[in-house]
Amino acid sequence: MAKLFVKQGDTVVVIAGKEKGKTAKVLEVSPKDNKVLLDGVNVVTKHQKPRSQQDKGGLIKKNAFMDASNVMVICPSCGKATRVGHKLVDGKNVRVCKHEGCGLSLDKDAHKIVKKQAKADKKAENVEQEAKTTKKTTAKKTTTNKTTTKKTSSAKETKAKTTKEVKVPKKSAKKSEEE
Repeated sequence: MAKLFVKQGDTVVVIAGKEKGKTAKVLEVSPKDNKVLLDGVNVVTKHQKPRSQQDKGGLIKKNAFMDASNVMVICPSCGKATRVGHKLVDGKNVRVCKHEGCGLSLDKDAHKIVKKQAKADKKAENVEQEAKTTKKTTAKKTTTNKTTTKKTSSAKETKAKTTKEVKVPKKSAKKSEEE
């Protein structure tokens, strides 16, 4: 038996076929046939013959199964049609939303647990990013400090050299002006 990403009770949107764009609730799932039965979608008309005198014959409208590949699950937290991912939470395989900002559970029983875990993961990522940025800034500061100290020491040396050289030409310049 194949395992489906859709479960009974999920809200889905039809992404292909004549019913494209409609949203509905899943009434029944057939993993063996890879089909789903949706409420009010893919309604067919059946001709029914009366089997006894009490039965009525005629045209009967009935929901028909459609292929599971033609539907996409709608995430209850972000409200978007999403692909389904799987995550191991407390030893259970849980379906999760694949949207970047969401990542919450599609299963009602594990929704709270996954929500707490997602918050903890985001905090851990933020701490790692802050640690990386502080390392980069401290590394930049140390390199800039080294270069400034070198510049200041070389600047003092150049000032001393230039003052000595400048004093000599000034005296000669004054002597040449007097002559």
